[in-house]
Amino acid sequence: MSDEEHHFESTDAGASKTYPQQAGTIRKNGYIVIKGRPCKVVEVSTSKTGKHGHAKCHFVQLISSMGRSWKISFPLLITVPHVNRTDYQLIDISEDGFVSLLTDNGSTKDDLRLPTDDALLSQIKDGFAEGKDLVVSVMSAMGEEQISSLKDIGQK
Repeated sequence: MSDEEHHFESTDAGASKTYPQQAGTIRKNGYIVIKGRPCKVVEVSTSKTGKHGHAKCHFVQLISSMGRSWKISFPLLITVPHVNRTDYQLIDISEDGFVSLLTDNGSTKDDLRLPTDDALLSQIKDGFAEGKDLVVSVMSAMGEEQISSLKDIGQK
């Protein structure tokens, strides 16, 4: 066969939004997929192998965009999302709860809501009201984005 007879479809590197991983390797503050949503793990415990079964990992995780807690056990493989963190400078906060962020290339990103975590929400609002220059970290996974932390870089 010549090279002309081979036709391959190209895809982006990292085209998959998730990957499998052994449940026993997941640690606190890691991420897993539950019911099709990315979740941050806030607690992990492992049970020993029983007489008729396998060792299991027990997770208590927090769904970041909804703020709900779940408790669930997994015996072997678990689905893990590809998670990315990006920093943006906070420009403005609208009355309806959306933020305006400055990207690296100078454009604005206006499609994110303020976080649901009360402590982080008050830090962002208070710092912005005081006129501080704030940089927010945005975590993105499986097509979802959320502000996860805040850095104060000084006065405007």
